[in-house]
Amino acid sequence: MRHPRTTRATHHAGALLLAAAASLVVPPSARADNPAEAFELPTVQVVGTTPLPGLGVPLRDVPANVQAFGAGDIGRMQSLSLTQFLGENAGSVGVGSGQGNRFQQSLDFRGLTASPLLGTPQGLSVFQDGVRINEAFGDVVNWDLLPRSAISSVQLLPGSMPAYGLNTLGGALAIYTKSGAQYPGASAEISGGSWGSREAQFQVGGARGRLDGFATGHFEDDNGWAEHNPSHLRQFFGKVGYQDDSSDLDVSVTLADNRLQGAQTLPQSVLDSPRQAYTYPDENDNKLAFVAAKGSRFLSDDVLVGGNAYARHYRSVNFASNVNDNFDNGDTPASAPYAALNDRSDIDQKSWGAGIQLTWTGRILRLPSQLAVGASGDFGDTRFRQDEQFANFTADRGTLGVGHFYPLTDVALRNAYTGVFATDTLTLAPRWTLTVAGRYNRAHVVIDDRSGNDSGLDGNHRYSRFNPAVGINYNPAPALTVYAGYNEGMRAPTPIELTCADPAAPCKLPNEFLADPPLAMVVSKTAELGARGKLGTTTDWSAALFRTDLDNDIEFIAAGAGSSNAGYFQNVGSTRREGFEAGIATQFGPLHVSLRYNHLDATFRSAFAAASADNSADDATGAIDVRPGNRIPGIPADTIKLRVEYARGALSVGAGVFAASDQYAHGDENNADIHGRLPAYAVVGLDLQYDASPQLQLYARVDNLLGRRYYNFGLLGSNVFTGPGRSFGPASGIDAVSEQFRAVGAPRTVSVGLRYRFGAPDPRG
Repeated sequence: MRHPRTTRATHHAGALLLAAAASLVVPPSARADNPAEAFELPTVQVVGTTPLPGLGVPLRDVPANVQAFGAGDIGRMQSLSLTQFLGENAGSVGVGSGQGNRFQQSLDFRGLTASPLLGTPQGLSVFQDGVRINEAFGDVVNWDLLPRSAISSVQLLPGSMPAYGLNTLGGALAIYTKSGAQYPGASAEISGGSWGSREAQFQVGGARGRLDGFATGHFEDDNGWAEHNPSHLRQFFGKVGYQDDSSDLDVSVTLADNRLQGAQTLPQSVLDSPRQAYTYPDENDNKLAFVAAKGSRFLSDDVLVGGNAYARHYRSVNFASNVNDNFDNGDTPASAPYAALNDRSDIDQKSWGAGIQLTWTGRILRLPSQLAVGASGDFGDTRFRQDEQFANFTADRGTLGVGHFYPLTDVALRNAYTGVFATDTLTLAPRWTLTVAGRYNRAHVVIDDRSGNDSGLDGNHRYSRFNPAVGINYNPAPALTVYAGYNEGMRAPTPIELTCADPAAPCKLPNEFLADPPLAMVVSKTAELGARGKLGTTTDWSAALFRTDLDNDIEFIAAGAGSSNAGYFQNVGSTRREGFEAGIATQFGPLHVSLRYNHLDATFRSAFAAASADNSADDATGAIDVRPGNRIPGIPADTIKLRVEYARGALSVGAGVFAASDQYAHGDENNADIHGRLPAYAVVGLDLQYDASPQLQLYARVDNLLGRRYYNFGLLGSNVFTGPGRSFGPASGIDAVSEQFRAVGAPRTVSVGLRYRFGAPDPRG
């Protein structure tokens, strides 16, 4: 489904910004450096402890194991997506492929998730230049909307930093984009590879006087390694800015027009043919027009005021093929002779917001202090429509529609998230730093039925809480920091969770809303103890112990049918995620080696009953008993990441190994299903770059070098294709079989490309 108006506006805005950036492609003139622009630099020396423009805090004074990566890191490894890069390089991070598309992976950090998959309880907040990009509908994160070539740096901040607001239960991911002043010049590249992958990309940036501009575009098509799994991406990012010695102003636009198809999970009995789809088609058409402005100004040497404002229009049209759970080929009048259903949904979301922050440096009680106070508001207006069509299955499990689509749901959803915060970094003594922070959050969610047939959907929900934080740092030497911290956060149930919480009537997300009782908000409490430092001049290390307890945690309980989108939401009492993480990186001449390890115990701490009819340990009603100490599904206990890079002259070669231990499948919350855990796995990757000239660079990447079969997501479900030739079983009088469904990782994938830089090469990427 196309949207001509949106597409024309997208191209027009993109052309304007591209022209503005191109006009500035000259060697940057002398410009005053504004400390508030530090996060646009390729190497970030300070940490953004608030999302709004400010001065940041030196890493030595941050009581958390912050991880930071620059554009050079991402570009050098030629990662296919930001989630893939973080999954291979960031500590305590893993990815899951429940959607079956590499641009729609779930990112897990310390056992909490930022995912594009409706039905995944979200626990991480994600920001782009200070704007929260968790969608208003479902709090999901659509990783496919921002080109990776626009990213200057990313910071992964653990814990519930209050200033980052709602949904920061386990951490925040702050993405900072490039500016023309920091990334001058122009480049173009093309690449191709396995599964019909074809990719083109450009970036251009520069400065003239106090003005700068940057633009980048990414265009990609591939057939997908699995059947019925192609991707089509069109992404653009542009920014224009003004800077002098006291002010910094940027206006940016992000545009996307993507069509992504997924391959779903497969039952174990079908894994001998891992490229096939369980059912098809399943497609998401995602479109985005996003305009943001941010600025800061020094009112005096000691006072900086910063703020942002944004408007965002997101449109997603989803088509999903599903099994008809009510199929009955009998002769009774109530029989349902169609084996399949086609579900079509349309999310039309407009969101907007603004924030302001005042940063003051001075003395409090004679102690050096950096105090930031601010307020922000994020608002959303969403229209959700869903239709359904009867269908039959083809021989290879595709669906053929029968008759017309008929309406099921038409709702309007409004949300308002507001908050005020303060954070202060106090220097108690030359070696001691104290951080105190707090934020008052308020969430208001309104749901209105627009069909006139489901008044039970109507709801008006309010949540509020004050969340504190405190931390202390001890720096006995310039090369050593020891810290301890405690913080709290909250997450309000999303509209989709509030309307899908009945175990007797599981939802086919995002395709069905029900009238259900409200859920309680989730509260997180995180404690962390750690240290970091340097050994000599070439070795950096870090280590941390952490624990996050969630009260009134919300879990999505899978209800079977072989699809990760069938089930319901439920408050499950308390859960805990605790563990240990460590990392070390060192340089031996031309050889750079890094190693990261984490151990994570993610467990339920309260007993509850959950519907899981495909669990072999269920009772006569299809329920399972979950007990304190049972492991939370989908979270490996151990992961190891090893990266080795060799660079000499024009050639650089890198190799990485990612290994994860076994994990339980969703639906096996009691850890008792006879199918056991998904097996442990290890994957090897290889990348290469060769500078044929100062302007021309050749590169190649191989994922899953050894061609290993692995699975990073699983759930319990009913396999209904049990008839002859894996046909629809109930049509042949054959019952469905309870199995473990698994998401198959991509096989060996090769890509090669070349990049040409116009003008002097930019080592920052």
